[in-house]
Amino acid sequence: MSHRRKKYDGTFFGRSTGVAERGDPFGGESETEQYLTAKTSKKRSARFRLEEDHYEEDSTRDRYLLTYADLITLLLGLFIILYAISNVDILKYKKISAALGDVFGNKGNLVGLEKIDVTNQLTPNDRLKEELNSLVTDMKLDNSVRFEEDKRGVVIHILDNLLFASAKADLSGQSRSVLHRLAEILKKLPNDIRIEGHTDNVPISSDQFPSNWHLSVSRALNTAYYLVSVENLLPDKISIVGYAEYKPIDTNASPEGRSNNRRVDIVVINNN
Repeated sequence: MSHRRKKYDGTFFGRSTGVAERGDPFGGESETEQYLTAKTSKKRSARFRLEEDHYEEDSTRDRYLLTYADLITLLLGLFIILYAISNVDILKYKKISAALGDVFGNKGNLVGLEKIDVTNQLTPNDRLKEELNSLVTDMKLDNSVRFEEDKRGVVIHILDNLLFASAKADLSGQSRSVLHRLAEILKKLPNDIRIEGHTDNVPISSDQFPSNWHLSVSRALNTAYYLVSVENLLPDKISIVGYAEYKPIDTNASPEGRSNNRRVDIVVINNN
């Protein structure tokens, strides 16, 4: 048998390729450990720089939101202003026009503005209330005729002292002149009209009116019939109803309140 001499791979003498270096027995780092430490530090630095660049990029990318928010705020303010000036109060307009006209020496008129037809900017109910206001002022009916707007439409309250004698349902002479002026306004409207009779809570019992129901219905009926037969309002637009004392607008605990509750309401129904 032949004996082959075993070749040494250099483990005992020098450093072999591909074999990990031994650590320094005196506590220092080997070249391999130094290389690995430096490589790890470089990776960490690169990662931090990447995160920092990403953060700066996000901050720059979201900066447009500030401009967008400013734009939305300005648009909101614009729409609020447009809404505010879209509803023109004719009476306030005339007062402002007269005041500024006096300042600029134009006798109550503003140059150019007097040609603007502001009535075209009023709603039908606003025009109706303006005409009613003129009627009340011209005929000095502040204590007898009032009007308001609710969900049904424009409601004209006519107190019974203007239309009827106490506990009666026949129209008085004065009431006819008021209803004539009122009919001139109502004829121009396409709306349906409801005539409502109301009383206070004081019971009534007579041969003609056994109850407040009868009195309230008779007053509404006579008012409606006058508007149709004399003032020529279209009968298919008129309806009547009697509420007796069950729809008060004031207290029945005082004479003044009961006087306000005894009334005929002419309701101009809103068009749907």
